[in-house]
Amino acid sequence: MPANNNTAAIGFEQQIWQAADILRGNMDAGEYKHVVLGLIFLKYISDKFDERYQELLADDDDVEDMDAYAEVNVFFVPPTARWSAIAEATRKEEIGTVIDDAMRAIEKENKRLKGILPMNYARPELDKRRLGNVVDLFTNIKMIDHGAEKDILGRTYEYCLAKFAEQEGKRAGEFYTPSCVVRTLVEVLKPFSGRVYDPCCGSGGMFVQSGDFVKSHAGNIGNLSIYGQDANPTTRKMAIMNLAIRGIEADLGGYNADTFHNPLHPTLKADYIMANPPFNLSDWNGGALDNDKRWKYGLPPSGNANFAWLQHMIHHLAPGGKIGVVLANGSLSSQSGGEGEIRRKIVKDDLVEGIVAMPTQLFYTTQIPVSLWFISRNKKQAGKTLFVDARKMGTMVNRRLREMTYRNEDGSDGDILKIAAVFEAFNNGTLEDVKGFCAAVSMEEIAKHDYILTPGRYVGIEEQGDDGEPFEEKMARLTGELSEMFKKSRELEGEIRERLGAIGFEI
Repeated sequence: MPANNNTAAIGFEQQIWQAADILRGNMDAGEYKHVVLGLIFLKYISDKFDERYQELLADDDDVEDMDAYAEVNVFFVPPTARWSAIAEATRKEEIGTVIDDAMRAIEKENKRLKGILPMNYARPELDKRRLGNVVDLFTNIKMIDHGAEKDILGRTYEYCLAKFAEQEGKRAGEFYTPSCVVRTLVEVLKPFSGRVYDPCCGSGGMFVQSGDFVKSHAGNIGNLSIYGQDANPTTRKMAIMNLAIRGIEADLGGYNADTFHNPLHPTLKADYIMANPPFNLSDWNGGALDNDKRWKYGLPPSGNANFAWLQHMIHHLAPGGKIGVVLANGSLSSQSGGEGEIRRKIVKDDLVEGIVAMPTQLFYTTQIPVSLWFISRNKKQAGKTLFVDARKMGTMVNRRLREMTYRNEDGSDGDILKIAAVFEAFNNGTLEDVKGFCAAVSMEEIAKHDYILTPGRYVGIEEQGDDGEPFEEKMARLTGELSEMFKKSRELEGEIRERLGAIGFEI
């Protein structure tokens, strides 16, 4: 479940997930997610169309005038593709064909969606009785106006993405970044307006959270221009649907493409860049990019793309722009393949605003420890870098997964807001270093550490509180306890020797 402050309403998303999960049968999670997400999308655009249809009807306007829908950013849904037509077919064996035909008709009338929607609901391995039951569930719940929440379908889409990521494990890294990680980037960067870019956008989580941030601060989402691309064609389709459900217009290029070898926005200079690139990607170059103009600080090693991603983003950064990127911790200290020299040059160029060491177990996909890098072309604290050690933050939500909170149950700031507040204080010049947690560090100090950026080196060790027990008494107590432990150890050792001797083994 994404970590947010509206978990009270999460029951609805869970209800959709549990009902839709019945449909899965023996289908692989990676395949099945497109069935569920496609249905959510189809219901969404049909609901939005119907809402506009009723407005036009009330005003005696032409309800079949496509322009009347386009002008308010609503997709036109032809009669055969409207949810009412699909709902009528729930008890028929051809329900799958009806849905496939609806998807085709929608793509035909909406060029933006061409080649995006799934059309495999008629396949034999999809149980048509169960498919009808899921359509019934969607029909019986009015999604557009569910309580006070208008974006219930968007939240359901995100919830299902998270659940699929959990089921798919390592493969999920291609399309899903945990909500709390994305939200930390967004809360620090504060993308109110301008161009937002993600060079490996997955299912579009960075854009969705940016839009949510603007809306939650009473801003206008129209003030954001969204740019991105992804190498995976299926993931790109998910992103387009995810953004459409949120009413976010985005330029993801005309097709899927490798960002290094075929950047789809070559002249873009973005105000905010947010990304979670594949960790430690190898074999990304092949020699064709050795002389590329993006490698201002040095050619990244062919065995690891971490600094290729970072330099690609710096290259696309506007004069006053900011970057927030998730990188494996190796990037903080590695000296191999020229990485140490690239890092040194980036630091000396005074681009590194802050580094946050994140807790473990935030990702479904990997146990690799990660950090957040914040890069700025216009640092408010010139010559200084903020280091935050957040490794002790977060709460285990199950045996394998940790989440960072936005707000605590008592309404106080959670982990994410605490990190954002530290950055705000740093930029305002009011930060007080906290041992074991945060420190503002000069470039000279970083140079003494050979430009290694591991936060633990700079924040120190958390001060231990005085428990009030006098030193002499504490030492007497502890040595007494240790003596007892040694005595017990000798007794156990004798017992073990005796038992082994009884069965013919001597030590």
